[in-house]
Amino acid sequence: MASSTPENRTPLVSVISASLAAIGASLCCIGPLVLLALGIGGSWISNLTALEPYRPIFIGITLLFLFLAFRKLYLVPRQCQAGDTCAIPSTLRNQRIIFWIVSVLLIALISFPYYGLMFFE
Repeated sequence: MASSTPENRTPLVSVISASLAAIGASLCCIGPLVLLALGIGGSWISNLTALEPYRPIFIGITLLFLFLAFRKLYLVPRQCQAGDTCAIPSTLRNQRIIFWIVSVLLIALISFPYYGLMFFE
């Protein structure tokens, strides 16, 4: 039976961590837009911009975790035992596909303040 070692979960953990950091980085910009699109309004929505000073920190954390996931998926040689899930070629292919899909979504979230102005005009 294939075991799930911490070495196999590292790319997944990095991608999830990068996703959470990107959500934190874009919360001050996307949050009010989503709430307004849902019909939720009020003066308290302006308080969501309080996270704006922390945006560069969240972006840095996002890029760090994306780099770690890229490094694990492409640069570090895999060390797998026969029968482990990491020894199956389709596992690596699926991890790489998920990595690139998530990376594109994260870049879209991080760059939202620049193209998001089109939605407010």
